[in-house]
Amino acid sequence: MSQLTHEQREELETIVHSSGTELNAVNDMASQVHKNVQEYYGSRLETSEDLQTSASCTMPARPMSKSALDALKLVHPEVSKRYFGCGIVVPEKLTGCKVLDLGSGSGRDCYILSRLVGKSGRVIGIDMTEELISASRKYIKYHQEAFGYEEPNTTFVQGYLERLGEAGIQSDSLDVVVSNCVMCLCPDKKAVMKEAYRVLKEGGEFYFSDMYADKVVPEHLKEDPVLWREGMSGALYWRDLIAPVQDIGFSTPRLLAASHIAVHNAELLRKTDGIRYASGTYRFFKLPKSSVTVGAEVTYKGTVPDHSDQLDFDASHSFQRDVPLPDSEFLFTSQATSQDHAPQYCHLNPFLLADKLGSSIRQCSKTEKKAGCDGAPPGGCEATNSTSSCGK
Repeated sequence: MSQLTHEQREELETIVHSSGTELNAVNDMASQVHKNVQEYYGSRLETSEDLQTSASCTMPARPMSKSALDALKLVHPEVSKRYFGCGIVVPEKLTGCKVLDLGSGSGRDCYILSRLVGKSGRVIGIDMTEELISASRKYIKYHQEAFGYEEPNTTFVQGYLERLGEAGIQSDSLDVVVSNCVMCLCPDKKAVMKEAYRVLKEGGEFYFSDMYADKVVPEHLKEDPVLWREGMSGALYWRDLIAPVQDIGFSTPRLLAASHIAVHNAELLRKTDGIRYASGTYRFFKLPKSSVTVGAEVTYKGTVPDHSDQLDFDASHSFQRDVPLPDSEFLFTSQATSQDHAPQYCHLNPFLLADKLGSSIRQCSKTEKKAGCDGAPPGGCEATNSTSSCGK
C-alpha cells in the first residue's frame, strides 16, 4: 500500500480534527442540556403547576383503567405533587412483568405500576436527577405497606437514559419500558430508543407519552435553555418518530391517545412563533428477529382485567370479546414500504387525534386545578376543538 503524501496527511489530519471538534460540540451540548434539565426539575420546580405549559395537565383522552386509578389513589400525595408527565403510561395486563420507567421523576408512575405488576413483578425507575431519585426512594416502604407486599418490588437508580448499561440495566431483561414526557428533554432521542430496544426482551413493549411539535423545531430554538426545560425545543416533529423506530427494529408505532398542549407563557409563545404542541401516547414492540409474517385470525377472550368486553389496541383498532378479527398480523409488523409508496401515517398524527377526541386544553388554572388533570375523571380542564391536516 502506497504511503500518503504530505498534503494527503495534512488533509486527513484536518478531517479528523474537524470530526473530533464536531463530536466534542455535540457532547458539550448534550451535557449542557442534561445539566439544565437536572437543575430545573431537581431544584426549581416544586409542583407540576410551576410548568409554563399544560403538558402535565392534559385532559386524559384515554382514561385510566379502574385498577390504575385505584392504584393512583394509594400513591403518596407528595409523590403525586411533583408529577411532570403528559399522558398515561399504563399498558394492559402487567401482573408479573418487569417494567422500566425512563425518567421516573418523583416515582408516581412507578408506584402505580408497582401496584399493577403485583408482588411477583418488579419496577425499576431511572432518572439522572439526584434530587428526584432521593425523593422517590423516601416512599418505597410507604407504598410497600400500602400495597400489602412483604418485600418492596420497586427500585430507583440514578443514570442517563442514553446509557442504561452504566446503571446496571441488562440486555433482554425487561417485559415493558415506559416513559412519560421525558424524551422531549433528551438531546439524543435515537440513543434512548436504541437502549430501550436493547434492554427489552423479544416481544417486549415500549409504551410512552411525550410532547410533539407540528413542524420541525428550528435549530436556533434548541439553544434556548428555558425552551429545553419545558420540553418545547426538544419536542420531536411527530413524523420524525416513525423512521427511527423502524430502523432500530421496533414495530411501527401505534397511537393510543393525544391532547393538545397549551403554552401559558407569552414570551415562550413569541419565541416558538406558531409552533403547536401536543402530547401523544404511542406503543411499539421489539419484533423477534426470526419472525415470519403470516395471516392469522385473533379472537379476544375477555381475560384482560378491566377490559372484559373490549380491548383497545390503539386509537384505531379494538378487539371485541369473542369476535374473530382476521388478518390481524398487521398490528405487529414493521409495515416496511418502498419510497414510491410511502405511507402518510395520518392515523399516527397526535394533532389529528386530539382534534377528533376534542381533548384540547384551553385553560388549566395554576391555582385552582380541578379533577381531570392527572388521569382522574375529567372535568377540571376546559376543552376545545380545532382543525388540522395530515400534512401537519
